[in-house]
Amino acid sequence: MERRRFLGMTASGVAGAAGLTSLSGCGAGSGSGDVTLKLVAADYGDPGGNNSSETYWKSLADAFTKKNPGIQVEVTVHSWNVIGKKLNEMVESGNVPDMAQLDSYANWAAEGRLYKVSELLPIPAQAAFLVPLAEAGEVRRVQYGLPFVASTRLLFYNKSLFAKAGLDPDSPPKSWEDLKTAAKALKAAGVKIPYGLPLGPEEAQSEADMWMISNGGSYVDGVGNYTINSPRNIEAFTWLRDNLVAPGLTNPRPDRTNRQDLFDAFGRGEVGMLNGHPTLMPQADRHSVQYGTGKLPGKGGAADGTLGVADWMMAFKENGHRVECGKFLSFVYQEKNHYAFADRYDLMPVTIATTERMRRDPRHKELWRFLDRLNGAEFFPVGKVSWATINTELKTTIGKAALKGADPKAVLSGLQRKAEAADKKAER
Repeated sequence: MERRRFLGMTASGVAGAAGLTSLSGCGAGSGSGDVTLKLVAADYGDPGGNNSSETYWKSLADAFTKKNPGIQVEVTVHSWNVIGKKLNEMVESGNVPDMAQLDSYANWAAEGRLYKVSELLPIPAQAAFLVPLAEAGEVRRVQYGLPFVASTRLLFYNKSLFAKAGLDPDSPPKSWEDLKTAAKALKAAGVKIPYGLPLGPEEAQSEADMWMISNGGSYVDGVGNYTINSPRNIEAFTWLRDNLVAPGLTNPRPDRTNRQDLFDAFGRGEVGMLNGHPTLMPQADRHSVQYGTGKLPGKGGAADGTLGVADWMMAFKENGHRVECGKFLSFVYQEKNHYAFADRYDLMPVTIATTERMRRDPRHKELWRFLDRLNGAEFFPVGKVSWATINTELKTTIGKAALKGADPKAVLSGLQRKAEAADKKAER
């Protein structure tokens, strides 16, 4: 597993068809009679935004069934807070869906529960994905995960609050010290949350990783070994504890604060700065928040890298609906349908053609800055079989490393031991 994945954004990055095998619809699979496929998907909408993913999936499922009358698709949408737990419960109880869309897949692939991508999609559809993302969907060099959408992260800041605090609204902080200085000024100006720090269970692993990346750290090294308690990571959390959390420049109890709570507060004009992804833009726009963006602040200046996140589609073998799943997934990734989802939520598509279309669409000019950050973005080690286990542990534990009075080394070392144990177990 490579530590960093660099995403090529041109057609030259398309995978060669010669090395890909199998066509969807050939060989085993039901392929006859009426079938109802069950899909479990995550909700990308935001509370109050009237943009639940249920609307998208219902429309898509209806359109698919109209073209394939023998195949119905039932979609259950869960929030990111609970979908991992819900899906695990379904699989463990034997109530396995046909397909799922989540942020990890490798543990089920290692258990032999998932279809290979080559068993689901025809060769042209396999070759349509951005290659590094397709490679990130591999477990032991076999692709099981289909990238669904991607995003990168930038620092968001409220320009109006910056001006109120006497800060330059056109100059985001570039270093940790700049961030600290700005947070102090915002607090002095009466801003409720100078820096929003979401280390609660919704997405603690992402916020934590951004602080690691900003100091040259990571969850894994260049060959995929866990490095959670590396000196760089410990240094990042120690600085965060001493310079932002302890002085009261963040939200209270960051380890209990979820990302969406702070996104909502940013929309209400209560947050001066926070790390965010593209879906924060429409939410801020709806509330007429004047915001700017910048690179992640790093220890000595703007960070070279940033966090990249991809979510994944997968198809389970249990119900034997390989052919039908392949037909539906091919439909999902048609340019028109894939673009509709990325367009709806201001997320980055994962196919060459759809990415190029977004680059041509002036309505998404604000999104181009996130596309630009894909080169050099660091993704979670989702191809590690142990990652799903450690990801869950990170969400509930790593935020404690930044609390006032906490011992970052002890917290990160405890996570490191659990990660190493999970890795050994996965290799058996």
